[in-house]
Amino acid sequence: MQRQFRTALLAMATVFGAAGMVQAQDTLTAPQVRAQLEAQGFTNVHDVKFDNGMWEADATSADGKRTELRLDPRTGTVYPDTAVSQLSEADVRAKLSTAGYSNVHDVKFDDGMWKADGKSPNGRNVEVRLDPTNGDVIAEKRD
Repeated sequence: MQRQFRTALLAMATVFGAAGMVQAQDTLTAPQVRAQLEAQGFTNVHDVKFDNGMWEADATSADGKRTELRLDPRTGTVYPDTAVSQLSEADVRAKLSTAGYSNVHDVKFDDGMWKADGKSPNGRNVEVRLDPTNGDVIAEKRD
């Protein structure tokens, strides 16, 4: 009986491990992030790290200004810390509500992105980051 239990646990671990690898393959790697930024004209790209569900990096823009950047981990869309939002806080709250988020609070625009805390559609406490132009959820971090 114990042997069957161990075999079942090993099989489950293998399945979940493979699922995690598939998810990781869907996101950009640090070298891909660096290459994408350099292809867009950024130089002196450094401090590339994955944090709070997004890639972050420091770089020099084409006009010679140092900037902090965030990137969508799947598409590589770049969000500079100087981005201007096309949305209001009410727009962001409405977008999250429509997407099934509840108990949304601490909504703020910071470093070129919208951030909010709340409950995900499956009931987990999360912090989300949203695109400043259309309000799409880019990253979700469990609290």
